[in-house]
Amino acid sequence: MSAPATPRTTPPVKPSAPAVPAGTTTPAPISAPAARRALDWRIRFGALSLIWGFSFLLIKVGTEGYAPFQVTLGRLLSGTAVLAVAMAVRRERLPHGARTWGHLAVAAFFLNALPFSLFAYAELSIPSTLAGICNATSPLWGMALSLVALSEDRPTRRRVAGLGLGFLGVLTVLGAWQGFSGLDFSGTAMALLASLSYPVGWIYVRRTLAGSSSSTLALTGSQLFLGTVQIALVTPLFTSAPDGFPLLPTLAVVALGALGTGLAVLMQYGLVEEVGPTTAQMVTYFIPVIATAAGVVVLGEQLSWNTPVGALVVLAGAALTQSRARGSKARAEAQP
Repeated sequence: MSAPATPRTTPPVKPSAPAVPAGTTTPAPISAPAARRALDWRIRFGALSLIWGFSFLLIKVGTEGYAPFQVTLGRLLSGTAVLAVAMAVRRERLPHGARTWGHLAVAAFFLNALPFSLFAYAELSIPSTLAGICNATSPLWGMALSLVALSEDRPTRRRVAGLGLGFLGVLTVLGAWQGFSGLDFSGTAMALLASLSYPVGWIYVRRTLAGSSSSTLALTGSQLFLGTVQIALVTPLFTSAPDGFPLLPTLAVVALGALGTGLAVLMQYGLVEEVGPTTAQMVTYFIPVIATAAGVVVLGEQLSWNTPVGALVVLAGAALTQSRARGSKARAEAQP
């Protein structure tokens, strides 16, 4: 659930969200202008922050009744269904060409199948609050990778300082000064790897799908479909059929997909079109705050002082990495 590295012409979306291939110069409006005027953008901004912030709580609840791959599969199925309906209403055509579909399959792996599964597995052993904060490191990974992989992204003192500050915040969250006492290394590593997967996918998208003639909605819906197929092939190999369908975990998984992976993407595109990517991507900084509050208040998760303090340092570092005096901005945000 994070904001991807995109050029100024392409609306960013959340690393828990499906990708919009970079370089799409005229993305088709997904929400009608009349609908956008009917509901103030600030209300939709707040709703989007809540949806993505609560995604980590929904993952935790989902894993109480289902295996992690099953949570991911249900999430992708629900999200794909929402975008399929939107595509049908707008009469969108599917992308053409085996090459495009091949690139979308790679994007689906790094932006959907892999990070969604890693977050689900991570939350078997770590709190949803920690998962949400790990997701906030995605802009840091994105900046570090873009300096190497994207020639248009040049280091500046502010961005390098932001990178260092951000990872200092990560060490604060993890309690490095006390030897990472009580930390579940495997779960935390999976959450951080999930956050890294988003910018890897976005750099790939920028290099391979720039200038596609298909609309952003068609590309995103197709990508989610391919991610669903990937997880559907893997799930039977590692899990057995569930004994039943417990109510709360089932509702959590459906909401996670339909709201956090389907509706939220449509809302994000609408915000980008109305207020621009700079304002729309600010939702990134509310996600870990809401995820932490939801985990503590709703799930009763314990919170030590270093977790919120470190999270604020991470967000400050991420903000610095995205500030540039000139040129295009590289953004990488985080989707459980």
